Amino acid sequence: MLTEERYNIILELLREKRSVTVAEIKDRLGISESTIRRDLNALAQEGKLTKVFGGAVAPDNVSNGIELSVPQKLQVNEREKRLIAGYAAAMIKPHDFVYLDAGTTTGYMLEYPLETSATFVTNAVSHARKLAVAGYRVLLVGGELRGTTEAVVGAQAVLSLQEYHFTVGFFGTNGLSRRQGYTTPDGSEALVKKTALRQCAKAYVLADRAKFDEVSSVTFAAYSDAQIITDSIPDHYKKYGNIIQV
Repeated sequence: MLTEERYNIILELLREKRSVTVAEIKDRLGISESTIRRDLNALAQEGKLTKVFGGAVAPDNVSNGIELSVPQKLQVNEREKRLIAGYAAAMIKPHDFVYLDAGTTTGYMLEYPLETSATFVTNAVSHARKLAVAGYRVLLVGGELRGTTEAVVGAQAVLSLQEYHFTVGFFGTNGLSRRQGYTTPDGSEALVKKTALRQCAKAYVLADRAKFDEVSSVTFAAYSDAQIITDSIPDHYKKYGNIIQV
């Protein structure tokens, strides 16, 4: 089947249903998931659809609000996440005051040697436990614990973060795009991310290639608010200067 034919069928599915999953496209076209994702990337670049986790929506449709659990996320792009995490871990300097966001990629940073004189603040219970056991100085943000992402959120978390001034922060994201910025499904988690990022002298978002042009429900920062650390830069993002490829 020709590329243009595939494009037309995908767009026809979107016109009919307003949203479509990779699995639905695969059933309809009988092609590989990698081909489908390339097609979705190309159509997203042309503004004909908006990519979301696991598929696409019409450009004017509501974006994805689904949040995978931590065990589910650990199975997605593990090699790429570990590569990014190792690079990020090496960026921490002596006596840094570090914010470490909840998330699987930031969690992988803890499997690499970290600067022993640094102090870490995190809203992830699992991150705090691993850091403390390893002998690092760590402060756990207080508040409400979300079961899905194992992240601490809420007003208490936001108020405490406003008192800190981080030298550097490392953040996870469910998706990123030039237009919508960095996005996540949950509003309370987005507010914690937004607050912490604003308190960082330098902010880095750890995002594997699959996160580009994905859009989730809530924006927590504009695209230009952070530097991206990734394993591969899409061609249409290479002209922007805030991306580090590892």
